[in-house]
Amino acid sequence: MTSKDTVRFTGASNLRQRIVTSILSGRTCVIRDIRAKTLTPGLRDYEVNLLRLLDKLTNGTKVDISEDGTGLKFTPGVVKGGRRVTHECATSRGIGYYVESVLTLALFAKKPLELTLTGVTNDDADVSVDVFRTVTLPMLKKKFGIDEGLGLEVTRRGCPPLGGGAVTLTLPIVKTLPCLDWTDEGLVKRVRGVTFTCKVSPQNGSRMVDAARGVLNAFIPDVYIFTDHHVGAEAGKSPGYGLSLVAETTTGCVLGADAASTACSSAMEEAKGLDWATTAEERVPEDIGRRVAESLVAEIQRGGVVDSSHQSLALTLLAIGPEQVSRIRLGQLTPRAIETLRILKAFFGVVFHVAPEPESGTVFCSCVGVGLKNIARRST
Repeated sequence: MTSKDTVRFTGASNLRQRIVTSILSGRTCVIRDIRAKTLTPGLRDYEVNLLRLLDKLTNGTKVDISEDGTGLKFTPGVVKGGRRVTHECATSRGIGYYVESVLTLALFAKKPLELTLTGVTNDDADVSVDVFRTVTLPMLKKKFGIDEGLGLEVTRRGCPPLGGGAVTLTLPIVKTLPCLDWTDEGLVKRVRGVTFTCKVSPQNGSRMVDAARGVLNAFIPDVYIFTDHHVGAEAGKSPGYGLSLVAETTTGCVLGADAASTACSSAMEEAKGLDWATTAEERVPEDIGRRVAESLVAEIQRGGVVDSSHQSLALTLLAIGPEQVSRIRLGQLTPRAIETLRILKAFFGVVFHVAPEPESGTVFCSCVGVGLKNIARRST
């Protein structure tokens, strides 16, 4: 193996995106000094758990971790997919942390994937499974033409710290992704949402709905929020409640926002100093309902055809698309999206042309994809 086949990084930031892009590109990834200067250096338990999941979904993957955990060499294999694959996620991060990693890889697997993940379904740090079900999957269906065999079913809810939730994710395989020119964001025509309550009073759901409507009804009348109350085994192992909202536009774009009463421990450590890193006493139902509604309004004001939590996924799908110019309109780029652009350039050599539009505050991102093809799927 030559040095051209190896991409080197320093530090632990965006480790998940680096590993996923390594598998897609087939190039070895070497990461040094992972939290080397902190009190607890090395990989975290949820990162090692993610590596185990990716090892299950691939053939020929080789992972070398240094003795102190601060060094990682990841040699990617071939994504195989498969039916009835199960994995127990670490409860220090939400299931959304793992689902986002699997989404892009499974499209280029040998066989369609049916994956059951157990752990924390809703927390206040990672994207919840409700947002994946109501925002991410519709985006893949409408804009990327991935329809048949695509689904996510929440069989049990699970809240921090003990989890106990379960979701089943089914993903088809594709030959190639389509060329995309996605720049019309449209106007918001309706807002839908769902509240969940587990092992607590169902009145908490109604309180979140009232608080959210108090903010949203000032902008749009078509607001409907479902309530989802769980008891017994379906409620997982820990009490909790939360809310997720989705705004649908006239051009088919979907923007999401969500929050929950509790957050996973590792996610809270990384989020110290952020606005949402509040204490449990501050997370009463009214505060959650108001905060999610205000977050959704902020996402709409930010502009773009996807919300800030989906910028990284959209950019990755464009980069591995056909060898034609694809274009997308995004709101102000998040730090994670900027880091994703750097990772895509390091592995694929794809350079995005970013053109800001001062009038709307949005940016147009365009690139020529690498033309990634799934040789396991026959052309139709």
